[in-house]
Amino acid sequence: MIRKTKTYMAKASDINRECYIIDATNKVLGRVATRAASILRGKHKAIYTPHVDTGDMVIIVNAGKFRVTGKKMQQKEYQRYSGYPSGQKIINMAEMLKRNPTEVLRLAVTGMLPKGALGSKMAKKLKIYADDKHSHTAQKPIVLEV
Repeated sequence: MIRKTKTYMAKASDINRECYIIDATNKVLGRVATRAASILRGKHKAIYTPHVDTGDMVIIVNAGKFRVTGKKMQQKEYQRYSGYPSGQKIINMAEMLKRNPTEVLRLAVTGMLPKGALGSKMAKKLKIYADDKHSHTAQKPIVLEV
């Protein structure tokens, strides 16, 4: 007789949330973003369930001091569209960093999260700061090396 094993599904009561901090100074953008997205999803935990938010909070400091490889600083473009005729705006990474240094990292991380309500819930646990000051010392963040 074949014995069937049940697949474990995490419940809200099983989830124990932690807080991690990543310093992006002189780190490659993609490496920081993938590590942060993995923690936000909860893939580093044994109780990972794809359709449940099992992830932890991530704080990224010194967001404007990351580095990129190749010619991405001049060639990578971010575009948005207002919905009106000729409402498309295109901006390169160097200009985006001057205007809002945290937005580049936020777009990189949220692009790696699932789309929809679950991804939005995960993205709320991401806090990005342009300098090394943050207001989350009460959460006792664990320093994460990338």
